[in-house]
Amino acid sequence: MLRRMDIYDHPSFRMACQQFDLVADHLQMPESERARVKYPKRAVTVALPIHRDDGSVQVFPGYRVQHHLALGPTKGGLRFHPDVTLGEVAALAMWMSWKCALMGLPYGGAKGGIACDPAQLSQAELERLTRRYTQEMIPFIGPQIDVMAPDLGTNEQVMAWMMDSYSVHIGAAVPSIVTGKPVALGGSQGRREATGRGVGYLVNRATDTIGLDISKATAAIQGFGNVGSVAALSLARYGVKVVAVSDVFGGVYNANGLDLWGLEKHVAAQKTVVGFSEAEPITNEQLLVLPCSILVPAALERQITAANAGQIQCRIIAEAANGPTTPEADEILNQRPEIFVIPDILCNAGGVVVSYFEWVQDLQSFFWGETEVVDKLFRLLESAFTRVVSLSRKQKIPMRKAALALGVERVQKAKRIRGLFP
Repeated sequence: MLRRMDIYDHPSFRMACQQFDLVADHLQMPESERARVKYPKRAVTVALPIHRDDGSVQVFPGYRVQHHLALGPTKGGLRFHPDVTLGEVAALAMWMSWKCALMGLPYGGAKGGIACDPAQLSQAELERLTRRYTQEMIPFIGPQIDVMAPDLGTNEQVMAWMMDSYSVHIGAAVPSIVTGKPVALGGSQGRREATGRGVGYLVNRATDTIGLDISKATAAIQGFGNVGSVAALSLARYGVKVVAVSDVFGGVYNANGLDLWGLEKHVAAQKTVVGFSEAEPITNEQLLVLPCSILVPAALERQITAANAGQIQCRIIAEAANGPTTPEADEILNQRPEIFVIPDILCNAGGVVVSYFEWVQDLQSFFWGETEVVDKLFRLLESAFTRVVSLSRKQKIPMRKAALALGVERVQKAKRIRGLFP
């Protein structure tokens, strides 16, 4: 009997387990099945020594957690961040499992990470670190085993290095080993923008659902990386006025709406939103409680907590980040029916959906245009959104519980039907 998973101890992992336990109770899942559905199947920790440019050798810790393989290969991003730990990676792998299952994808969840600060590494050092990590992971990855993608601190170039390292080992080009790579190497049209576009689409659907005029709506976005910036532009196309954005260094606010194109140019030059001349400074904490129609947490986990959930002044929370709301905050938000939550495993699923499309295109060596990719993406998001809203209303449960119930139950059924071997 599996009693504790101390190796994963981390606030995000405890939070993911807490969410699972609530949903397992709701589904009346037998105790005999819970540990098998809940805990990761496999975790790998590696030491990654590389030569720094000055000739010294430094060893970085690397991780990969594969949550389950009952429905197909595992799928999930690789992040480079100083605070990466095994427990955080395990939590993200769990959330990815429920996300893939909710969207009907033939994947289990996975996540990887290297504890490093990419801003302190040269391009050559990043390449050496990426290739070393890929080499160490070769026994545990493959197009039908585990497929990686970009995440925090990684990008198309990192995926290209991974694909090349794996392909050199195999002796042939294997584009389906990673997704989120450059189009020139078998990447999919529309992959980079997929998560942010999905956020915009689902916010638009949510405004329809609650009867909010999107053309008169305002938005505040915490996190202006790839997802947050694309989400901002997507919302603007629907007529939303984006009044505040932030990044790790701070934020900017303009009650009349930010000039997003001007902000993009500023960020390209300064690497931060801070200092944008056509806006006032604002902190990340202030942004989360700013009066607005739509709040988009698109940064790290555990940003909406018991301390600030009661002060939030919005109609829609669109969780573009993974795990931005703690269970304690959920309890407060559940008592605030005026706030409609689009939970993370639905709201930011656009990325893994188009990663799935990329994997399919690579396996069949037949590629689609961007219009076809976006059309298929919106169809899957529409189907999932409708099912989650329908279950939430039918059973009178919060949107998060409805989304997690649909995802967890699919994994539970797959494991039950497959049985135990031997």
